[in-house]
Amino acid sequence: MKFDKGNILKKVKYVAIAVAALAVISIFSTGMWYQIEEQEEAVVVTFGEAKTVSEKGLHFKIPLIQQVRKVNTTIQGFSIGYDTATNESVDEESVMITSDYNFINVDFFVEYRISDPVKYLYASGAPEDILKNISQSSIRTVIGSYDVDSVLTTGKAEIQAAIKAMILKKLEEQDIGLALVNITIQDSEPPTQEVMQAFKAVETAKQGKETALNNANKYRNEKIPAAKAQADEIIKDAEAQKQTRINEAEAQVARFKAMYEEYEKNPVVTKQRMFFEAMEDVLPELKVIIDDGSGVEKVLPLDSFADMAGVQVQQETEVETGGK
Repeated sequence: MKFDKGNILKKVKYVAIAVAALAVISIFSTGMWYQIEEQEEAVVVTFGEAKTVSEKGLHFKIPLIQQVRKVNTTIQGFSIGYDTATNESVDEESVMITSDYNFINVDFFVEYRISDPVKYLYASGAPEDILKNISQSSIRTVIGSYDVDSVLTTGKAEIQAAIKAMILKKLEEQDIGLALVNITIQDSEPPTQEVMQAFKAVETAKQGKETALNNANKYRNEKIPAAKAQADEIIKDAEAQKQTRINEAEAQVARFKAMYEEYEKNPVVTKQRMFFEAMEDVLPELKVIIDDGSGVEKVLPLDSFADMAGVQVQQETEVETGGK
């Protein structure tokens, strides 16, 4: 049996071409697609021009022409002043000096996220390192403007706000595609145990002072309303007594005026009436006993006596006035 070498070589050539074509197609097909997951963004570079793709899902790219780099857009963070793995202090980062020339250990944690993937990848070589350097510089600047007592106790919130504002300003100037989310003081303490104990004693005293002030304010807030209520009650009673006295005085004045008008008309009768009215008030149970020496006693009630005296006074008045 004879073999045709030409046909065999031709078939081998076709097979090789087919295999090569399949290989090329396989390479191209596998490099034509990329997937963007949640909390990811991609940067597609075409002939040196970078473009951000943030839509999630499967995307097409031109093989060998377009390159794709993905970035994590979740909130990330790093520590300053301590090692997150071992939780041990890093003295070259944590030891600082305050405005009153005291040394202090302060630990921070910085949270950030990638805000612009293109700038993050191509504006600088190590954006995280730049952010850390900016944070350390801002921290030392702000800590150096506060006294040690503020850093340890009462000024932490104000210090954090000042540091955050300074970092945000410097990041805006650098424009490296990173955004600061937050920076917090994890811990602050003096560098030696003796100083630490002294500051703890000061803090305890301050807390005692605050407790005493709070208790005093509470007592004041409880007593002041009661005192005001009592004062209002006293004022109301005084006003009521004042009005009662005024009413009584006005009634007495009116009574006096009426009596004076009657007195001007009949002075004698008015005097007698006033006398008998006074006697009735002073001696309401008075009885008059007349003894003429004969042993016969006559008991006259005061009312009858008063009536008789009134009649007699009236008769005498009529005689004096001529029966008018």
